[in-house]
Amino acid sequence: MSGRLFVIGTGPGNPDQMTPEALAAVSEATVFFGYGPYLDRLSLRPDQTRQASDNREELDRAGAALRAASKGSVVCVVSGGDPGVFAMAAAVCEAIDNGPDEWRDIDLVILPGITAMLAVAARVGAPLGHDFCAISLSDNLKPWATIEKRLRAAAEGGFVIALYNPISKARPWQLGKAFELLRGHLPETVPVIFGRAAGRPDERISVQPLGAADAATADMATCVIIGSVETRVIGRNGKADIVYTPRFSLGGAGD
Repeated sequence: MSGRLFVIGTGPGNPDQMTPEALAAVSEATVFFGYGPYLDRLSLRPDQTRQASDNREELDRAGAALRAASKGSVVCVVSGGDPGVFAMAAAVCEAIDNGPDEWRDIDLVILPGITAMLAVAARVGAPLGHDFCAISLSDNLKPWATIEKRLRAAAEGGFVIALYNPISKARPWQLGKAFELLRGHLPETVPVIFGRAAGRPDERISVQPLGAADAATADMATCVIIGSVETRVIGRNGKADIVYTPRFSLGGAGD
């Protein structure tokens, strides 16, 4: 008899940002699969077991979780942020799509969470107040040429752009290249928000103009939000600036 498979997100890392639905799933599940640091955010009981794996082993992790659920266990696959945004929900669906027929009978429950761009946006105001998109700068699963094409289209379309996976030891150059490309389509004054570990004790938030945006400000724990031509910055005496994108649009092109 097939069991149940929950796919949840822990939010950006602040325990208060984990949803009640996700907490209820954690209480119900008996076996947990996930990247070790994400599993460390959970307070598990002695009767609950964890199977930690490397962050680059998503499909293997999904397959192991589905095998456990197919044997009747109540399983929880744990992501950071929202599991449906560059995370484990897609890997689980892909594994089901390419796996044995019995995996399709598993009771699959994917629960939404708070993704990094929402937490970062809330820290500075409302930069996602109008149309926006999210793009991963990782070229592990798609070519860099595709990333450049999407960045260009987003800038020309007037979208605010949230960048995930902006930089890593293996990819130290890609965020800088993205900034170079976007400077050809957006004013240098467009605000760029660097949001590292939003909501956690090691949080670091900064806002820089695109013309001077320093890629070295980011690491893999950073979500970068690049404003549109309509994004505004409100200066305040003695308090952090507010960054927001108006709810209306004049329809101007990105360049």
